[in-house]
Amino acid sequence: MKYRLKIIPKGQKDMDDLEGKDFNVIKAKLMSLSDNPRPIGCKKLTNEEGHRIRVGDFRILYRIDDKAKEVIIYRVKHRKDVYR
Repeated sequence: MKYRLKIIPKGQKDMDDLEGKDFNVIKAKLMSLSDNPRPIGCKKLTNEEGHRIRVGDFRILYRIDDKAKEVIIYRVKHRKDVYR
């Protein structure tokens, strides 16, 4: 069953700041979350609700709503900035 992707405004701003190859790779990974929101390598966050996946030096933070079949993307940042 496919999940619907939803990007909140802060996550959209993070995506707008990306350029070139980074943008294309992250976009492809985001699209794959609609098929499998818990891919291999996904980690459950300990300090807050949600999950994260690595895409090179970037991290995608998201929440999964299984009842509504939604994946809510709320941060897409470089690994040095994402948890601040």
